[in-house]
Amino acid sequence: MPRLFWIGVAVLVLGTGPLLLIVLAAALGLTDDPNPNPIGPGLLAFVSFWPGVVLTIIGLVQASRRRK
Repeated sequence: MPRLFWIGVAVLVLGTGPLLLIVLAAALGLTDDPNPNPIGPGLLAFVSFWPGVVLTIIGLVQASRRRK
């Protein structure tokens, strides 16, 4: 796989991971607040989600062109 694919996956995981962990912890009852309001991780996910998706798609397109 091309480098852009892995960069895109890393941006997705590192950008949305903290927010998903907070939501999962709240759903499992591991936090005191059953309805947390994580502003920082939410903004990080907002800023990093679409660039990560775009980089991942570009990497997949590059991989498919290399195979042809």
